[in-house]
Amino acid sequence: MEKAKTLLLTDKQIEQKLNRLAFQIFEDNSDAGEIVIAGIIKSGYQVAEKIAAILKTIAPFKIILTEVKFVKHGKFDQKVEINLSKEQLNDKIVILVDDVMNSGKTMLNAMKPFLDAEIKKLRTVVLVDRNHKRYSVSSDFVGLSLATTLQEHVSVEISDSKIEAFIQ
Repeated sequence: MEKAKTLLLTDKQIEQKLNRLAFQIFEDNSDAGEIVIAGIIKSGYQVAEKIAAILKTIAPFKIILTEVKFVKHGKFDQKVEINLSKEQLNDKIVILVDDVMNSGKTMLNAMKPFLDAEIKKLRTVVLVDRNHKRYSVSSDFVGLSLATTLQEHVSVEISDSKIEAFIQ
């Protein structure tokens, strides 16, 4: 029998968290000329789009939005793709965004293309951090930090009209 979903964050609460995350990113990079916002495939990219839209209203720097594409639950040796070259990343500040951090493996995989370039700085952002990591990866900016059991599953559901977080 499947466990019932419990609402963790409403659309309004997530909107507040995204605004706070955007302001934290701005404060951390207030002297930047441009930054790269890289969202991890699907939900992470959708969260990145929302953060980038907020940043465009508060920050003077140019924002380059890109999606980090790979198989989320695949092996470490898989190919990770972005639509920017190493040269386009050189000397850039990169903000890597995901919706939920579980084990840390997805975030580690997503970092690969940025580690091959001569970036200025890499910061990580997650909307929900589960605090159950198999890998020593932490996020610089977190919307909600949540202690869960290994059996619990956290998901972020995004539609055209709203975004909500659930635990199951």
